[in-house]
Amino acid sequence: MEYFLTGELIGREQRTLPASTYNIMRTLFSQCGESCIFVPVRSIQYQAIIDAKEVNFVYAHRRTHIEFVWKNFEPQQRFSLSDPVNYEFLYYDDRALETMKRAQIEFHNYAQQLLDKRKNTNSDIYSQEQKIAQLHRAVDLDESE
Repeated sequence: MEYFLTGELIGREQRTLPASTYNIMRTLFSQCGESCIFVPVRSIQYQAIIDAKEVNFVYAHRRTHIEFVWKNFEPQQRFSLSDPVNYEFLYYDDRALETMKRAQIEFHNYAQQLLDKRKNTNSDIYSQEQKIAQLHRAVDLDESE
């Protein structure tokens, strides 16, 4: 188990996350089967850690220190699934404000890549299972004749 620390809270802001990003994030988490999922956001050198309630961002060079968090998502406030989702941005490092200028779009891109990779992996596994089932049916038919 890994542990992460926060410093003293410097600030908090209300923000919105595009619906597509929120939906990808929730899908990744719901499919992972674990208490959290790590999304490497290489272009900004951060690791995003998605859990049931929030997303913590850890800078690659300070691996145990959370620099900022997205939390208190309010998807129930939307009128449509395509509407943005309100959330609270908490930051524990002055660099977080600068990083946030790119964080949402970069997080979206890498989360989408991870989701696509998982879909392809699952579809390959499903295809293998289908082929095995077809093979078993073919063998069963041959034996019954």
